[in-house]
Amino acid sequence: MKYCSRLTTLSTIGRLTSTLSTSQLRQFSDTKPDTTHFGFTTVPIEDKEPKVKEVFEKVATSYDLMNDVMSVGVHRLWKDHFVSQANPKPHFKCLDVAGGTGDIAFRLFNRMSKVHEAPQQVVICDINKEMLEVGKNRAEGLYGKSDVFQWVEGNAECLEQFDDNTFDVYTIAYGIRNVTNINNALSEAHRVLKPGGKFMCLEFSSVQNEIISSIYNTYSFEVIPVMGQLIANDYESYKYLVESIKKFPAQEVFSDMIREAGFQEVGYENLTFGVTAIHTGFKLPLEWDMD
Repeated sequence: MKYCSRLTTLSTIGRLTSTLSTSQLRQFSDTKPDTTHFGFTTVPIEDKEPKVKEVFEKVATSYDLMNDVMSVGVHRLWKDHFVSQANPKPHFKCLDVAGGTGDIAFRLFNRMSKVHEAPQQVVICDINKEMLEVGKNRAEGLYGKSDVFQWVEGNAECLEQFDDNTFDVYTIAYGIRNVTNINNALSEAHRVLKPGGKFMCLEFSSVQNEIISSIYNTYSFEVIPVMGQLIANDYESYKYLVESIKKFPAQEVFSDMIREAGFQEVGYENLTFGVTAIHTGFKLPLEWDMD
């Protein structure tokens, strides 16, 4: 059965208050149920999705180049490690959400098998058509054709194109912080995974070391937007992307949100002092789903 999870921001906060501390919930306190964050700006909840889509329409063609420049190429190592932890098998069905340019999907596919042995075992879903076009063009260059993958324009919060219990692995890299309601996206991830399926999220996170955090914040706010202007002629989009990182829940808070969505064996691994983190969880079969 195809359906969408419909959680309101208010009910989500109510469920979280039983497990999260006051300080952890502070990130939610400056928004009303009908508003949300767009970077450091509070906007009507219905405005965030089109604003985020506009950002990624602007950055689509320079997205991969900017990733290399901003991280000095380290994002490639993060993504390689991320996919190694996913460890997809040749018979797996994988869904990569918010993965339009193909960075994660290509790695998953290459790890699973050769192109001619496992066609269309990796589905790439992205809300932004421009990002998907970039990915298709990259696939043409790498594999000689793009239809070795399934390309789906869709919303992480409402994966209505996919049935329950469809995928062995669900990945989302640097995308979940941009959705309007993270809890809806997590709930949908749980729904479309098979029992025993693995949820994996790679996302920028919270640096705990004060010295490194200070250096990182200076770089993020004073250098990255300027790079965006110089390389992509777009200061504001990269300013938003930096702000969205700072608004994203810290590791323990996000782990609690993953548990709230029904996942078990939830954990995370910090990379580069917590600049980014890998979050994992399993949709366990019913007979295993117990405390």
